[in-house]
Amino acid sequence: MARQLRLSLRRPAAHTRDAFIQGASNAEAVAALDAWPRWPGGTLALVGAEGVGKTHLARAWAAETKAVMLDRESPDIAAAAGRPALLEDVDRGIDPEALFHLINLAAQDGASLLLTARVQPTTWPAELPDLRSRLNSLMVAEIAAPDDDVLRGVLKNFFRERNIRPHDDVYPYLLRRMERSIPGAREIVRRLDETEDGMVRPVSRVLAREILEADIENLDLFEG
Repeated sequence: MARQLRLSLRRPAAHTRDAFIQGASNAEAVAALDAWPRWPGGTLALVGAEGVGKTHLARAWAAETKAVMLDRESPDIAAAAGRPALLEDVDRGIDPEALFHLINLAAQDGASLLLTARVQPTTWPAELPDLRSRLNSLMVAEIAAPDDDVLRGVLKNFFRERNIRPHDDVYPYLLRRMERSIPGAREIVRRLDETEDGMVRPVSRVLAREILEADIENLDLFEG
């Protein structure tokens, strides 16, 4: 099968709950999202390092609840009144008065607010004393670095998106040696699919070893 044909059949990624891979590393976050709309004060902060699945889980929640997706740089406060709302990457900067009003709105009937960030809300910038008080008391759910079950699941999803069926021994081999992150999983699948020699090759343990050993050699050259 020609490489161009395989790439043309690539399936789009979907931020759906069914496609979200659950495991011990994200069980707390999943349980917290499932507790909606019983969040204290109507607000939940979903935190975790970049690439652990915050966006996927948050947008799946937004789709299920028909939440309004707010723009962090210019959030429409009126649009969040009386309904669920999602505001992502709050720790990267937002008008403090806007965030204060959104948290207050979330406590009203029919409203709720899901915030995502890389770090705990107690560390977010907050010049307003009242906002600091609100942030310090938020319910928080954290997604940890992905465990083996999650990484295996996302690897399978990424291979499926590219219509690839790797050999069974590829998964345990990669799990022992790859970068332990979801972006790392996506990148290794891309490289296994798009080898530099331009040939369509079976995605096997042999090919995986070639890719990972090339990384080590390049790192040695850089450090030297």
